[in-house]
Amino acid sequence: MMGALKWAARLVGRNFAWKALSLAIAIAIWALVASEPEMNAFAPAQLEFKNLPDDLEIVSEPVSTVRLELRGPSGTLRDLGGNGGVARPSVVLDMGGVRPGQRTFSIGDGNVKLARGLRLVRAVPSEVRLDFERSETRWVPVAVRLAGEGEKGYVAAHYEVSPKLIRIVGPASHVDRIAAAVTDPVDISAAAGSAEFRVNAFVNDPYVRFASPPQVTVTVTMKKK
Repeated sequence: MMGALKWAARLVGRNFAWKALSLAIAIAIWALVASEPEMNAFAPAQLEFKNLPDDLEIVSEPVSTVRLELRGPSGTLRDLGGNGGVARPSVVLDMGGVRPGQRTFSIGDGNVKLARGLRLVRAVPSEVRLDFERSETRWVPVAVRLAGEGEKGYVAAHYEVSPKLIRIVGPASHVDRIAAAVTDPVDISAAAGSAEFRVNAFVNDPYVRFASPPQVTVTVTMKKK
């Protein structure tokens, strides 16, 4: 028993000065925070998604941020996202189990992530409504756009594009409206004989993206008028 007490005394006494200083600093910080007045402030919060099914797409106008009215120590509110190291708030929407159609998500304590010491008063907006649609993948042809006129009376006699088809993905209703992926303008003003150009293709729909690389090679054969 005496041995155990001596061992405990040695453990407490080891680096006692540093331990006492650390305790004093912790008490001082706690006292400083506890004495700070509580205030309300609005802060932007990033909207985040989790568990979105792979076969679904969000087709409503994207909402990237919401405004949160928060209450807490004035110093914590002041340091949000700054050099004070207080993390910015975020809103995490769980999309597990959603189906095609409309779904409304409430924003509240259950899905708002806040730094310690802060409380949510309200969110603006308090709900987010999103439209979901089945995802679709499709191959579409590549349409080439030629620009300019050849030098010394040359004109484009023939052109080929490789690959001829390119794969797109997105909400089914949007993918179905895409007839072709169109290249950036191919400038043939300095071309003579046969010339090769590497350009990007694009689709004029922000909800549709490429599932394969959008760069294509266009080979143009020129001839005299």
